[in-house]
This record gives sequence, C-alpha cells and structure tokens, in this order.
Amino acid sequence: MRPVSPEEKPNPLQDANFCSRLFSWWLNPLFKIGYERKLKQDDLYSVLPEDRSQRLGEELQGYWDREILRTQKDARKPSLMKTIIKCYWKLYFALGLLIFLEEGTKVVLPIFLGKIISYVENYDPDNSAALHEAYGYAAGLSACVLVWAVLHHLCFYHMQRVGMRLRVAVCRMIYRKSLHLSSSAMGKTTTGQIVNLLSNDVNRFDQVTMFLHYLWVGPLQAIAVTALLWMEIGISCLAGMAVLIILLLLQSCVGNSFSSLRSKTAALTDDRIRTMSEVITGIRTVKMNAWERSFIDLITRLRRKEISKILKSSYLRGMNLASFFAVSKIMIFVTFITNELLDNLITASQVFVVVMLFEALRFSSTLYFPMAVEKVSEAVVSIRRIKNFLLLDEIPELHPQQPSDGERIVDMQDFTAFWDEESETPSLRGLSFTVRPGELLAVVGPVGAGKSSLLRAVLGELPPRQGKVRVHGKIAYVSQQPWVFPGTVRSNILFGKKYEKDRYEKVIRACALEKDLQNLKENVIVRGDGGTPLSEGEKARVSLARAVYQDADVYLLDDPLICFCFLSFLLSKNITILVTHQLQYLKDASQILIMRDGKMVKRGTYSEFLKSGVDIFSLFEKGNEQSEPSPVPGAPTVISKSLVESFQSPRPSLKDAAPEDQDTENIQVTLPLEDHLEGKVGFKTYVNYFTAGADWPVIIFLMLVNITAQVRKGVYFGLCTQLDIYILFILWLTVSTLLFGITRSLLIFYILVYSSQTLHNKMLETILRSPVLFFNRNPIGRILNRFFKDIGHMDDLLPLIFQDFIQTFLLVIGVVGVMVAAIPWTAIPVIPLGIIFFFLRRYFLETSRDVKRLECTTRSPVFSHLASSLRGLWTIRAYKAEQKFQELFDAHQDLHSEAWFLLLTTSRWLAVYLDVICAIFVTAVAFGALILVETLDAGHVGLVLSLTITLTSIFQWCVRQSAEVENMMISVERVIEYTDLVKEASWELEYRPPPFWPNMGRISFNNVNFRHMSDGPLVLWNVYPTFYPGQKVGIVGRTGAGKSSLIAALFRLSEPGGSIYIDDILTTRIGLHDLRKKMSVALQEPVLFTGTMRENLDPFNEHTDNELWNALEEVQLKESIEGLPAKMNTKLAESGLNLSIGQKQLVCLTRALLRKNQILIIDKATSYVDPRTDELIQKKIRERFAQCTVLTVAHRLSTVIDCEWIRVLDSGTWKESNRPYYLLQNRNSLFYKMVQQLGEAEAAVLTKRPDIIHSDLVVMNVSSGQPSA
Repeated sequence: MRPVSPEEKPNPLQDANFCSRLFSWWLNPLFKIGYERKLKQDDLYSVLPEDRSQRLGEELQGYWDREILRTQKDARKPSLMKTIIKCYWKLYFALGLLIFLEEGTKVVLPIFLGKIISYVENYDPDNSAALHEAYGYAAGLSACVLVWAVLHHLCFYHMQRVGMRLRVAVCRMIYRKSLHLSSSAMGKTTTGQIVNLLSNDVNRFDQVTMFLHYLWVGPLQAIAVTALLWMEIGISCLAGMAVLIILLLLQSCVGNSFSSLRSKTAALTDDRIRTMSEVITGIRTVKMNAWERSFIDLITRLRRKEISKILKSSYLRGMNLASFFAVSKIMIFVTFITNELLDNLITASQVFVVVMLFEALRFSSTLYFPMAVEKVSEAVVSIRRIKNFLLLDEIPELHPQQPSDGERIVDMQDFTAFWDEESETPSLRGLSFTVRPGELLAVVGPVGAGKSSLLRAVLGELPPRQGKVRVHGKIAYVSQQPWVFPGTVRSNILFGKKYEKDRYEKVIRACALEKDLQNLKENVIVRGDGGTPLSEGEKARVSLARAVYQDADVYLLDDPLICFCFLSFLLSKNITILVTHQLQYLKDASQILIMRDGKMVKRGTYSEFLKSGVDIFSLFEKGNEQSEPSPVPGAPTVISKSLVESFQSPRPSLKDAAPEDQDTENIQVTLPLEDHLEGKVGFKTYVNYFTAGADWPVIIFLMLVNITAQVRKGVYFGLCTQLDIYILFILWLTVSTLLFGITRSLLIFYILVYSSQTLHNKMLETILRSPVLFFNRNPIGRILNRFFKDIGHMDDLLPLIFQDFIQTFLLVIGVVGVMVAAIPWTAIPVIPLGIIFFFLRRYFLETSRDVKRLECTTRSPVFSHLASSLRGLWTIRAYKAEQKFQELFDAHQDLHSEAWFLLLTTSRWLAVYLDVICAIFVTAVAFGALILVETLDAGHVGLVLSLTITLTSIFQWCVRQSAEVENMMISVERVIEYTDLVKEASWELEYRPPPFWPNMGRISFNNVNFRHMSDGPLVLWNVYPTFYPGQKVGIVGRTGAGKSSLIAALFRLSEPGGSIYIDDILTTRIGLHDLRKKMSVALQEPVLFTGTMRENLDPFNEHTDNELWNALEEVQLKESIEGLPAKMNTKLAESGLNLSIGQKQLVCLTRALLRKNQILIIDKATSYVDPRTDELIQKKIRERFAQCTVLTVAHRLSTVIDCEWIRVLDSGTWKESNRPYYLLQNRNSLFYKMVQQLGEAEAAVLTKRPDIIHSDLVVMNVSSGQPSA
C-alpha cells in the first residue's frame, strides 16, 4: 500500500558497475535532466530494497523487542542505545576501519612532502637517482591525495546512509508505537512531542553517524602525528601537542553543556510545536474568537525561551569552529617557539613537514572530534527522549476476532474500569449485558455518563480493573467525532475493502449520501485534518458509510448525527450497540441501557419501559439517585405503542450482497505534494535573511572583521618560513587571528540565530492573519513542516554551514594569494581550476536545488499522515487497520528517502569530482616544482606544495559548502514564502465602532452571496434575512444546506458578496477583530487546548472564579468539574482527551457565555449533549440572554423548537421563515416534514411545545410591538 503516485523509476545504482559506484557516474543522466528542466517527483529513483522503511523498521524493532524481553528477565531498564549498536555495529565498524585508513593517508602525506623539499634543498643536477627518487615521492604524494579523496567520500557517503537507515527505522518504530499507545499513555504525550521526535530528534542520527568514529580516530591520529613529529624535531613537538590536548579536554567538557542545552531546547520546542499544532487544528475557533494576537504573544514567548538556549549552543559551536581555524596556527607557533628556546636547528623541509603534520590533525582532531562530542551529546539526549516514548504503555492485545461463521457475541460481565489510574472514581462500574446477532442495544444517559467509555471498553481501549468483556466477531466503529483521512470520498468509505458497485450504491443510499456526492463528486479529495470540503454532517455520513460497507458482525455507533432508521434494514442480522441522545431511536432497540456516572441506572426492553410508563428524561436528572425511577404522572412519554406498531416489518439483510471472504485492497490515500519554487535562490532571499537578524551597520562590521581576520592569516602563511626574524610579529598575528576568529564566529551566529527568530515570528503572524481558506487548502503537516523542520534547519544547521563557508571562502582567497605571491606560475593551474569549479558548481546546483526542494516537500506527507492517524487512532484500531496505515507510513517514508538518498549521492558526486580535480592539481604542482627546481628555493617549494595540499581539502570544501548554503537557503526561502501569504482583512481599521456597539443586536443580510473560496461554488444564494434585537432564532436545514456558511459569512471567514449590517454598521467597514469580538460563538467541533480547565474556560485570565463557576452551572457542568481531582485546576490532556465530547462542547459553550455579548451564536454546539441537558441549557440561555439576539443552528429539532422564530435553509437559499407554531400548522412546510420524519412520538412532543410559546408570544408581541407572522 502506498499513496497515489506515478510509477516508480528503477534505481540505476542497483545495476551500476564498480567504477560507476565509486565515481557516481550512474547519476549523470539525472544531472542532465536537472540541467535542462525542473525536476519533478516522477524523476526520483525508487528507494533501494535495503533502504525501505518496512525492512529497516522491522529489523530494529526485532532487536528492541529482544532487548525488552532480556531486561524483563534481568530486572533492568532497557537501553535503546544498546539496541541500535547491536543492529548496526558490523557495517559501522567496517566503515571505521576505512576512515582509519583514510586518515592514515593524511599522516603519510607530509613525509612525501618533506622528501620532495629535502631534494630541492640538496639539489644536485648531476644526481639522476635522486631525481627519479623525487619523482617517486611526487607520485606517492599524488596517489595519497587521490586515495584520500576516494576513501573520504566513500566513507562519508556510507556513514550518512547508515544515519539515514537508522533515522528511517526509528521513525517507523515511533509511528508504530503511536498506533499502539494506550489511552493513559496518550495523556502523557502530545502530537507536538511526537512530531518533534519524528523531525528534530531523529535528525541527530543523520549527523552523529558522520562524526562518531572521530572520537577514537582523532586521538589515534594525534598519537601517530606526535610520533612522527618526535622523529622530526624531538621533544619540542610536545609543546604543540599540549595545546591540542588542552583543547580536546575543553571540548569534552563543552559536550556536557551541549547535552544539557539540547534537553532544555527539545522540551521548549515540544511546547511550541504542541501549541502551534493546537492553534492550527482549532483555527476557526481562534479566528471567530479573535484570539490570534494572544496566541501570537504566547508562541512568541515560547520561541524567545527556545532561542535563548539555541543561542548558547550556537555560541559553543562558534567557539569550536573558531578553534578549528586557529588552533593549528597556535600549535605550530608554540612548537616553533619551544624549538627556538631549546636552540634546535630546523631545516626548511622539517618546517613544512611539521606544518603539514599539524594540518593533518586539523580536520580530524580540531573539527571532527569536537563535532563528534557535540553530536554524540545531542544524540544521547534524543535517544533518551525516544526511548521514554517507546516505553509508554500500549493497549493490551484486543479481543481475537473470530471468523464470521463462528459464535458472534458481545458479553460484558461486572465490568469496572478507570481511565485515570490515580482517580478514585471509576469511569465504568459493575456493567453487565449481553448482545447477540440480530439485537440492537441502545445506550442512553446524560453527558459524561460513560456511554462512549462503554464502547471503548468493547473495543478493548479501556482495560478492566475487574470483570471481563468478550467480543466475538468483526467490529465496525463510528466515532462520535467523525474522522476522514486524506483521500477521495470513495476511498474513505471503502477503507481498504474491494469496490463492489451494487453494495456501494446501496450503502450510499442507506447513509443518505447520494445528494452530497452529486454536489461533491465522489472523487473529490478530502483532507484528514479537517475533511475540507465536507461539512460535519457529511463527514458523519461518510464515517457511517465506511462502517456499513465493512459488512462487520458487530457495529458500535457512538451517537452518529444522522437518522438511524436509514440503516435499520442493513443491521438486522448483526450485533449493534448504539450510543445516542436521540431518543426516537429507542423504538427499534432490543435492549435499552440507561447510564449515569459510569453505572447502569436501568436496563430493559422497549416494551418494559412502555408498560411501566417511565419518563426517560427523568433518568437523566443529575440529582435523581434512585436506581428504579418512578413514572412521572402527566409527563409526555417519548415512547408510544403506535410507534412500535409502525416499525414491526422485518428488516432485510445486505449480507448476501457481499461474500464474507471479501478481498481487500489498498487504502488509496491522496496527498499531493505542495508546489515549490524553481531556479536559484534569489539574492533578495539572502538580503532578507541577514537583515532579519541585524541592521546594515552590524552586517558591514561583520564583513570588516572577516576581511581583517583573513588578511592576518594570509600574512601568517607568508611568514611561516622566517620564524626567527618575525617571531614577535607572528605572536601578535596568532593572538589577533584567534580573537578576530572568535569575534567573527560569535557575531555570525548571533545574527543568523536572531534572523531565524525574526522570520519565525513574521511567518507566525502571517499564518494567523491568513484566511481560513489557507488552512482548508494546506494540511496541518505541511504548515507544521515549515515551523519545525525548516525553522530547525535555520536554528542549527544553516548558521554553522554559513560560518564554515565564509571562513573557508576567505581562507581559499588568502591561500591562493600567498601561493601566487610566492611562485607566480602557480596562477597558471589555479585560474583554470577556479573556472572548472565554478561551472561544475553551477551544473551541480541546477539539479541539487530541485532535489533539496523535493526533499522538503516530501517530508510534509509524513507529518500529515502522523497527525491524521493520531486523530483517527480509535477508528484505525477498531477496524484492525494498523498494518495498512503502517504500510502507508512506510510508503511516505520511502518517498522521502528517494529524495534524501539523491540529496546524499548528488553531493558526493560533486565532492568526488572536485577532489579528483584537486588531486590532478596537486600532481601538476608537485611535478612542476621538480621540473622547475633550478629556479626555485626550498622555502618557496615547501610553501606552495603545503598550501596546494591544504587547498585541495579546503577548495572543494568551500565549493561544496557554498552549494550546501544554497540548498539550506531553500529552508529560508520556504519560510519567507510563508511570510508573504494572502492576508484576510485588517484586524482593526481607522474607523472603529463605538465601544457599546452593538447595543441592540439587529443583524440584516442584504442579498448576500457566499463562497468559501474565490473559485468555488456559491454556498449561499441571495439570502436576505433580518434578525431583530433580542430575537431567539433557530436555523435548521439538511446537512450541507448552508447553515454554518451563514455564520461564516457573518464572521467574514471569507468575504461575502452583498452587505451585512449589525445595528446599522456595515460589517466590511470595520476591522475583523472589532467585528468578531462583539459576537459570542460556540461551534459544533469543540476545541480545547492543553492546560488546566480554568485556562480553557478563560484562556487569557479575564474573569473571576465566581463568574466561571456561575457559567459552568448554567451549562450543567458545575457538578462534573467539582468532581475532578483538582476542580478547575485539573490538567487537561491534549485536545481534552480526558473529557467526553459532550463535556468538551459544554466547556466551549461556557467560554462563549462568559463573553457577555449582545449577539450569541450557537452552531450545533450541543449536538453531543443529551436532550434533557440541552433543554435546560436552552432554557438558561433564553433567561440569561433575554435581551440579546441568539441564533441557534441545530440538527436536533428539539433544540430549536422553543425558539421564537424558525428559518429553514435548503441548498444555500431561504425556503421558510416563521414562528414554529405556524410552520407546524402548515403540512406542506419543510419544517413540518422534518418533524414528522422523527416518528410519531417525538413529533407529538415537539408539536405540543410551540403551543405554549405561541400563547406567550402573542402577549409579548402586543406589548413590545415585535414583528409577528
């Protein structure tokens, strides 16, 4: 299973010969394509079999499982580090030996150099044997450079590939763990933390594998160099080596600081990403409440704390890099000073051998060793964080699903369970029931009674403290909040089942999806993190259709928002457990289970309830603690005999339409890659990047510091051979070079880290100023990718690479300048070398840039898939689809690996060619020096040859780093792209409404047309309602009729056509915040944030505790909150997972009531609440907001039946508008037909209620002059 994507291209590396692999010739066709046009996803080569996510993940998972078992036997804690070592040590150890060989060639180089200089010193034109010997040394020198070039890149490529494999394997383990987390474990982690583990933490593996071997290679090379130096100049070499040892000790201590800073930074990044994720997920709530500015301040504060830690670690990195460029000079200087003080004579050949031996140590001991210390310190922290996540509790093995021909049953006996182990109150207590095929168990009760927990227990999500639950049969589950994944409507319904046209069409009809699919087309792509462009009702129907199409044995339906009678004929031979607040469905139930506070209050058949005359509503009363409630005389019963009689016809089964051994097929997920820019990164991007961190005077000062530092280095090179004359001058140069180098490093890091902070804040503000349409079009993973991956690159990698490039670039200029000054003819090979490098770099970047952009865009689906899977976790597990989603994750990872692998190999392609050209350059200079030996002295030959060898490493490194800078600047380009998005209207305009506006609450729509996107269809057509001050209006209509769109137009979530006036002020004349702050809104989808209950009720601390408790009492939630361990200070899990959905809706409603605005809008905000609580809430709202305009959008007609006025929408137009009494008198009205569809009993109850309201209103209208029907 994999995402919908073009055919894979076979990877040419599989068939490449030895030379092609060694010199990366197999990449040449790709570079040709990249030079001619922009690369696309189709151009990526398929990932190699040994690099596939499934293979790598299963291998490492096997080692981890064995480690867990071993530690359980030995009673010790498991070690993820040991697991990783056991899995990869063989290959990695072999690479270590190759690195040792590669570094050995660098130690041998100075010996050959010394022999050549010695020949020049003792030149004898008549000694042909010495000349031949010198040619041999020159050949040896050239061979060493060539072998080093090939080995170095071979090792680095394979080490980076090990890092990639480890990262991919750990990512797969993290995702697999996410799919198996228990509910208690879900409360201990957040989506933000998992995303951070999957991005920043696993990135450490890519980096640590490159440098890890230098922890032992560096010291060993230092010992070998010390031995050779001792042979050359004796005891004075120890002075230089002492400097190195002191530096290595200091850098080891710095490693601890990196570890500590990494832990703190990771925790702060977790908080920032979690908050960002919650804001983007709940963006409609954030915008409609005008909270953008408050959340910008909150995230900016978190970012400021994070940056303070990043800056400290950046300064440490800057010091390490400065020491890399300066320490070899200090070592040389100290060695020669000591040698001078000991009065030892030293020849030119010895000088250059010493210089080159110290240079050999420069990379391995003063760059790679400290980087290894840093990366290991950070990797240890990341491994610890990942290990802690992998050790979280998993759900126990779910009930084995019996084959369909076996016994099918759901049996729960004396079941008691706790969601929170620390809680003293069980979530479910002593539940017992049995459901057999052909039976429907209806579960009812007030909000927070434990109804959804009962379904979770049947699913195996809620482990028992005592008792047991037995489930035989295949389960289909419909969650209370519908979940859809990225893909077509059809793929969401099929969910991996084979498409059968007849069955599919029957399911579509049964779930009333025909009209929706006519409007939407079934191949429309929906997103997993919002389901755009589906409404909540359409998502609910798709979710239900998915369950029905599965042809399961056990159907668990958690309060679906649609008419259950559509489905009754489908489920006759199956076990069905229906949790519902819609009591008209009880007529069809074989058993009715009434719950309150996790206990069973009463259980019986429909006829038993009917005979006893029990009022179901009375069982919902919080205060009623009797186990056997008495009938309420005179109260209208919801259940009636006529209802039973009208539904006696047998229900046909759909079983015959689908064979039980139905073939499955892949879940088709569609996640189109985001568009990316093409061509080179513009100069403007660089200017924006630098000026975001500092003003021009600081940047000019930085340039001057760089130039000054480099001039000193250039002079230093020139004076190296005349130490005895210029000793004090060289001392001054050494000290000043060190000081200028440190100043330069710290300044660059300061500017670039602050650039990252500034651009992050700009991007944050722009994102939150974007219209809702932006969030509808872009999955959450795509947006978050900018905030953690691209910003992460700007925080960590880019400043380091920029600093490295600037230093090496200036060093190359200095070295070339000294070489040409010493021996002018070296300009002859240097100039063509520079031209070749320039064109090679340009040719390389045409392809590399596109590969890097593809790598950035192929990351987003990985994070989007994770976020989508976490939202639909219970559904995925209920359908046993974990393996399918795991395979899908593997497919997304493999797609990213295709781009990442090409990124590694293309950079190696450039590096190999550059180093081979450099080796040819060294050969030309070495043999040229021997040919022109008569015109040169030993000092000049030694200087040019040593600088040439230095140049071979730093020249290609400079070109590669310049290319890497441009590749990394793509992250800056992507961030800047998000700082220049289309914004919605201004939050405040020059014209501000009066402070007391709106004082009446009159809302007038004048010929309003509305569409959610500029190129989309109209969802409201020429609507013109007027809502009068203080009026309580119910807005009803079929799902997709345009009810929520009307609210969106009022809040200007997209700019409406026509005009909307509130108290005679045109809404488009004022700022969005001035408009939105003056209306209170509670939406159907509850949005809660991680934090305490109090912080969720009053996010920005604007109300007293007394006000909060009063508001909670009004929404019937006070008792539930008082029952929490810390009352209002109880910490909520991410998205309020420790509350029922009905309770979450009530919390959001409380938030709206607290704002005390003249206009209150309730958009299906009590859809998950039981009817009695809903009725009480509506009554309280009418009392408290008697003088306010209240618009109530609802599916449940009992919610709006008591409103003064009902307006009926259908297909985006007004169909009816009148008082409920008059609409119910008209048998042709849509509203009357909607009421009759509920069944006779419910219709009878609803029809009576408007009588009272009508008689009340007649009196009110006479006195108040309100417009009447």
